[in-house]
Amino acid sequence: MKIVIPGGTGQVGAILERAFTAQGHEVVILTRQPRGPQDVAWDGVTLGDWAAEIDGCDIVVNLAGRSVSCRYTEENLRAMMDSRVDSARVVGEAIAAAAKPPRVWLQMSTATVYAHRHNAPNDEASGVIGGDESGVPASWAYSVRIAENWERAQEEADTPDTRKVALRAAMVMSPDRGGVFDVLSRMARLGLGGPVAGGRQYVSWIHGRDFVRAVEFLVDHEELTGPVNLAAPAPLPQRAFMRALRTSWRMPLGLPATRWMAEIGAFLLRSDTELLLKSRRVVPGRLLDAGFSFTYETWPRAADDLVGRARLRTAARRGGK
Repeated sequence: MKIVIPGGTGQVGAILERAFTAQGHEVVILTRQPRGPQDVAWDGVTLGDWAAEIDGCDIVVNLAGRSVSCRYTEENLRAMMDSRVDSARVVGEAIAAAAKPPRVWLQMSTATVYAHRHNAPNDEASGVIGGDESGVPASWAYSVRIAENWERAQEEADTPDTRKVALRAAMVMSPDRGGVFDVLSRMARLGLGGPVAGGRQYVSWIHGRDFVRAVEFLVDHEELTGPVNLAAPAPLPQRAFMRALRTSWRMPLGLPATRWMAEIGAFLLRSDTELLLKSRRVVPGRLLDAGFSFTYETWPRAADDLVGRARLRTAARRGGK
């Protein structure tokens, strides 16, 4: 198969590109800064020569969008909104113009679309969309609007011959350097991986290998359209999440952090506390109902695997010096 991945140069794109290439598929990455032989230049806004890659391909997986790992300034929030909505819109235009459109368009979205809450899980049928919660920063509501507009751009695209799925993904965990697991592991190994602001907020996650398997499952299951949660079935409070990660790294202690300490840490990391403090209790209702089975259902098992692979990568790098 030929698979086109707009915005595929980040962590999630690398996970998919490795998996699909290993299976013998042709993978094309659309990127603003082409580097590899599989890369094709695009700007993520306007139709161009890159659209020829979509005409005749089998699958599009659009991951394009400015990274959320930044300070939530007005400028950065607007860039997050525009980059997601514009790229989804122009991918839809390319599919609509194709003589032979792809059979499925998987569009990245986010589990952040759901409300900040602790008392009940959010699935696709009964989950509460966020944006109206009281006592949370205004930027959190803006993040929800980004997700809604992102999905709406795909939904409104005139692509009757292409099935559309919105991937409401939780944090994708892999041992790749610079990814979210790498950042959290560094905190745990430094003894900083304790509860943040009490640690009651839920963490939703998905192992990278299950993410790939879920994408393949969605490609094969033609009855699935619209929003689908890509998250392991067992989200857990941040306190327990970091405890399990510390256990995998054999780090017995994790210093707790108050809310104001989290604010300082996020500022120093040029990130935002929403990534630490928002309670994302998301479960994969539609995947489970359709018969998908997770290899890594629980975080302790996933953390053990990821830490083991991270150790092997570190050992290999040291051995290669």
